[in-house]
Amino acid sequence: MERNKGSAQDFSVWLRDQLTRRGYDLGSRGGGQTRFAEESGIGRATVSRMLGGQGATDTRVLAQLAAALEVPLGEVLVRAGIATDEELGRIAHPDPGPRPITPEQAADELGISDEQARRVFVSMVKTLQRTPPPTEQRSAEQ
Repeated sequence: MERNKGSAQDFSVWLRDQLTRRGYDLGSRGGGQTRFAEESGIGRATVSRMLGGQGATDTRVLAQLAAALEVPLGEVLVRAGIATDEELGRIAHPDPGPRPITPEQAADELGISDEQARRVFVSMVKTLQRTPPPTEQRSAEQ
């Protein structure tokens, strides 16, 4: 699945730049593709397809590529159009979900402003927090 138009071509340009900067001669007689394929463990045909703008979606190949280039796998996944920066951010920093609140904070959220009602509410919640669930009560009684 291609995430955006041109991502395979953009990936090709990025990969070509990465290899050239690392001294691989990608000219027709330079041997750089073959040398990189041998050194990275990625098949020469796969390297040729990636450089030719045909993209890459096999994450194992992309992981090998990241290791060979010594760049984070996340960067390669984004460059290949497999993931977005936003998706990687959500993976790195998942939403922890709702955080627990105190009974006092719950009273505030519910708009309980009367002092007597707040004390009753907070007391009730604290009592319920200490009370084991019904299934635990039944097994303790047996």
